[in-house]
Amino acid sequence: MLPTVGVLALQGDVREHLWALERLGVPTCLVRLPEDLEGIGGLVIPGGESTTIGRLAERFGVLGPLRAALLAGLPTLATCAGMILVAGSVVEGDQPLLGVLDILVRRNAFGRQNESFEMDLEVKGLEQPFRGVFIRAPWVEKVGADVEVLARVGKHPVMVRSGTVMAASFHPELTGDSRIHRLWLQGGEG
Repeated sequence: MLPTVGVLALQGDVREHLWALERLGVPTCLVRLPEDLEGIGGLVIPGGESTTIGRLAERFGVLGPLRAALLAGLPTLATCAGMILVAGSVVEGDQPLLGVLDILVRRNAFGRQNESFEMDLEVKGLEQPFRGVFIRAPWVEKVGADVEVLARVGKHPVMVRSGTVMAASFHPELTGDSRIHRLWLQGGEG
C-alpha cells in the first residue's frame, strides 16, 4: 500500500496536486496544522504566492514543524512558490523560508503574469520531454554542492533535487501529465 501524501493546504494549487496524486492511486490528505504532518509518507508544497504561504505557515504554527520534518527526511515535492519556500535564500524580498534546500532562488524570474509560458523540458529521469507550465515562475540562481540539477531553461536550473527534496519552478500539476509526481514518488529514479 502506498503511503499517504500530504498537500500543504494554506494557499495555491492544492486541488490540482490532489488530482495529480489521485490519478496515480496515491492516498492524500490536507496539511494545515502541525498535527496534520503525523503519519504522512510524503509532502507536496504547491505553487501559489510564496510570501502568503510562508506567512500563513507561521500563523498556523506549521512552519517550524515543516522544517523539522523535511530536515528529518520527509520526501517532499515543492513546485513554483513551493520551490521558493524550501530554498535556503532568495535574491530579493523578505519572507519566511524553510531553508532546507541549498539553493538561491530568484522570484518571478521569467517575468510577470502576462509573461507566463509553456515549453517542453528535458528532465533527467524522464525519457520524453515534459511540458512545463511557467506562471510568474522562479529560477535557481545558485545551487549548493549537494544539489542535482534535473532540468534547465537556458542556463537557469528550473528543477532540482537534494536528498529527499525535489523542487520545480513550473507547475506539473496543471498538465494532466503525472510523470513528475511519479518521478518524485519513485525517489527520482525514472
